[in-house]
Amino acid sequence: MIEVKVIGRKDKADFPMFDMFDVPVKIDSGAYSSSIHCASVCEIKTNEHEAFLEVIFLDETYNGFQSEKQVFTSYKKKRVKSSTGDEQERFFVRIPLVLFGEVIETDFSLTTRNGLRHPVLIGRKLLNKKFLIDTSKTNLSFKEKKKAMK
Repeated sequence: MIEVKVIGRKDKADFPMFDMFDVPVKIDSGAYSSSIHCASVCEIKTNEHEAFLEVIFLDETYNGFQSEKQVFTSYKKKRVKSSTGDEQERFFVRIPLVLFGEVIETDFSLTTRNGLRHPVLIGRKLLNKKFLIDTSKTNLSFKEKKKAMK
């Protein structure tokens, strides 16, 4: 049987692969996929059949910002509809994050979330069958992490 955790409307997650910790996340059951703010995303084509992405996650306004470029050789390009109804072509990469002490690997669209309080949006694809959302709660995973560190 799958254990379902209760998660609040916002929290903080860790991305240990990129040395990004306590990054603010917004839980959004209205979004299908998850997304992460990037200061820079650049596809570099090495030849006709090979390419890679250079990505700088977050920016200096967010907790966890690292100015180091991350390189992805495995990625997808898809058209997505934003919350405003606009269609955009976005890059997606598979990234592990940590919530409630558990490593969860999911696809993130790489986008610009400038001016938004939460650089990471967690959508239904990650939430489904793992979490129930209690909108009256916040930072449940973060509080559990802090309690475990005492």
